[in-house]
Amino acid sequence: MDIEIKKSKKPISYKNAISFLEKRLKKVNDKKSNELIWILEHDEVFTGGKTYSQKDILDKSIRVIQTNRGGKITYHGPGQLVCYFILDLKSRKKDIRQFIKIIEKTIIETLNYFNIDVFADNKNIGIWYKDENEIKKVAAIGLRISKWIVYHGFSINVNNSLYNYKKIIPCGITDRGVTNLKSIKDQNYKNLKNILIDKLIINLKN
Repeated sequence: MDIEIKKSKKPISYKNAISFLEKRLKKVNDKKSNELIWILEHDEVFTGGKTYSQKDILDKSIRVIQTNRGGKITYHGPGQLVCYFILDLKSRKKDIRQFIKIIEKTIIETLNYFNIDVFADNKNIGIWYKDENEIKKVAAIGLRISKWIVYHGFSINVNNSLYNYKKIIPCGITDRGVTNLKSIKDQNYKNLKNILIDKLIINLKN
């Protein structure tokens, strides 16, 4: 089946997005719908993955939505590019580690296109940027697998506010910071989503 590409112009609520993914997941599993790559932004929201802890919440006044993806706590908001997908690994290679490497490669190649040098880390999932002597996260990855169909996805900080990350311990990592592309290099990122989709499609085929 072909992969449907969906791009939402207006922010999508987190709960609505996950509800859509869950319904689409069943259809893909039943061979009643195509796989999906969905680019969107969320309204401001804090989400906690399967391994997040209350100690990761620094500001106890915030509300955290519990989700079934992997990982710990993170923040989504306007100015952050979110890429969700529903991809059937039964028709590819049943290897989640290899799939994560495909995602990492896609993000790295996309940011390299904009002359930003980033890297993956085997010990700390995500994509990282070295800012002088400090390492900061620029993209987060959180996945779930059901019957060898992988869904949820990743986010790239483009020009989102970084203030809300101070209310949590992002992804449970205490010794590294968070940044966005505008802070790294102030340039036009309008074409980012199209470059990202093109590279993801290519890497999924290889």
